[in-house]
Amino acid sequence: MKKFFLLFLALGAVAFAGEADGESMIKAYSVVAAGVGLGLAALGGAIGMGHTTAATIAGTARNPGLGAKLMTTMFIALAMIEAQVIYTLVIALIALYANPFIG
Repeated sequence: MKKFFLLFLALGAVAFAGEADGESMIKAYSVVAAGVGLGLAALGGAIGMGHTTAATIAGTARNPGLGAKLMTTMFIALAMIEAQVIYTLVIALIALYANPFIG
């Protein structure tokens, strides 16, 4: 864990190096925020999808007759989970390319 933290600090130092005007700092913070936000969203989405799939498999193993109905419900749930990750991607792209904080 220390290695990742030190790597993150080193990359942050590179991102913030150079001129210290307000616009470049906002751009640098936006890049860091987009990377961290997308990473957390992907992590949360993967965990949610894993739990959803595991519950569907367990339900199908207990009652094979409901397998098709459970699969349909699972795919709807997976689409909703993936939509949250895509929303985070959209917000990250807005922060990177159409940053509302830069005047």
